[in-house]
Amino acid sequence: MQKIKTIEEVRRSHLCTGCGACASLEPQRYAMVDVVEEGRRPVVRKDAPAETGVALAACPGTGLQHDYDVSDSGLLPELGPAWGPVYRVIEGHAADSDIRFAGSSGGAATALALFCLEQRGMHGVLHTAADPERPYLNRTVFSRDRDALLATTGSRYAPSSPCEGLDQIAAADGPCVFVGKPCDVAALRRAEKHSPALREHTGLTIAFFCAGVPSTSATLALAEREGAAAAGDINALRYRGNGWPGHWTLDYQDREDNRQSSQMTYAESWHFLQKHRQWRCYVCADHTGEFADIAVGDPWHRDIEPDEMGSSLIVARTRRGLALLQAALDAGYLEEVADDPSLLPRSQPNLIGARGNLWARLSVLRLLGAATPNYSGFALFPFWLSELGIVDKVRSLLGTVRRIFRKRLLHPVPDSGDTVPAASPVPRHSRLNAADQSTQEVDIHV
Repeated sequence: MQKIKTIEEVRRSHLCTGCGACASLEPQRYAMVDVVEEGRRPVVRKDAPAETGVALAACPGTGLQHDYDVSDSGLLPELGPAWGPVYRVIEGHAADSDIRFAGSSGGAATALALFCLEQRGMHGVLHTAADPERPYLNRTVFSRDRDALLATTGSRYAPSSPCEGLDQIAAADGPCVFVGKPCDVAALRRAEKHSPALREHTGLTIAFFCAGVPSTSATLALAEREGAAAAGDINALRYRGNGWPGHWTLDYQDREDNRQSSQMTYAESWHFLQKHRQWRCYVCADHTGEFADIAVGDPWHRDIEPDEMGSSLIVARTRRGLALLQAALDAGYLEEVADDPSLLPRSQPNLIGARGNLWARLSVLRLLGAATPNYSGFALFPFWLSELGIVDKVRSLLGTVRRIFRKRLLHPVPDSGDTVPAASPVPRHSRLNAADQSTQEVDIHV
């Protein structure tokens, strides 16, 4: 099994999640760029200093480690092995009808963030939005009010790097909300160990359930199939929202420069996009935000009626998340539909089997010498034994062998050739003293 020693090796070994934490922790060395066939990726700046190791310590691509107290009496023990820490599971939705409609499901993440801004005095919300200049790409934004949040609702099935903005949380005047993929939240949690300012100013983390990140090339290919001949012809692109589960909606200029629109169902678009997910997503142990305070997803435990108003599955994973969830309910920002722990496994029935598949996948990768993430505190092998039949076990093993050679996982990712300028000077108080890096806590660069 390969030993990962640098951020560059994370990327070359097909393990980068694109979270952007490395670019925030070591901005003098790394910047994030969009590599169309891969996703958001770190590149080394011109004349960059040596790697300090702080970014690598926060990198979720190398692995995930659970360290929560499994004996906590408030946890739901029946959910722990398969779903991580869970204090409460409800189905609910935003009380604000505009937020509920615009959100991908019930607008719960937006409603929770707005509650923190308006009722808890939090400073802002760090999250992802469409790039207004290139709407097939994402950008990291810091929202301060309802209008800004409402303008950026809806899932974005494209590469994003919200952790590249962690310096904005560290430099904030008060606590902030962070919204991201499960791997993004895991990166923030690891980064907090090296940054007292980040730890102090993170008031709530919200993760959304994630089945993987398709590449930019996948979005562009789908847009081209639907009529946008070139990336520059795309005026607007929405993956979900404005109804539940919402439609993939493309606004573009045709070859005669006339404005056109194309639409397809969420299921149709995801069927195309999911075939182009980055490799790290295929070996991920956390699809439901196990490191977040609160995780949100779709309550797929039932069929959705035509024109049904959106609804969200909301999982409180920490005591802080539990308290803020209840406070948002009490304050009328969220409305509860049902309170039932079984909603989680009923909404994501395939994920337990996926844990078993993951054990087989990692085992084959290690056997053949490919790099793999290191997972601690996750039950994988028991679900391999209990959830997969003989045929499924064989398929998972042989399927991994095929993917290793088809995706060339034993070969390093080619250098993209991207270069970026040297970073501007970092304030002296935020620089890492390399001589003390083994013992000193380090602030995120501001």
